[in-house]
Amino acid sequence: MNNLPKLVLAAAALAIAAPALATGKMKCDAGPQSGWKSQKALQQTLTGQGWRVRKSKVDGGCYEVYGTDPQGNRVEAYFHPVTLEKLLVSRRGQVLFKKK
Repeated sequence: MNNLPKLVLAAAALAIAAPALATGKMKCDAGPQSGWKSQKALQQTLTGQGWRVRKSKVDGGCYEVYGTDPQGNRVEAYFHPVTLEKLLVSRRGQVLFKKK
């Protein structure tokens, strides 16, 4: 029995779903990206607050930032892309801040 058609179908389904995958740590319902502030604006705001940003990207509709917070902790942090509000900050799996 030839399983090639099933394999091709499964691979196609994964390829279609892959861009929608996120880490699941945080999800933002931020609307269309045309209404978002830029990642550069977030980086400038954070730098002004004493952060050092190594990398930023979109994850789960939020901005995910890897860097060092003002206290010197290497962290992973999530920010709302419209308001740039801090939502979650964690370090090595330990939550340092979570918006209520």
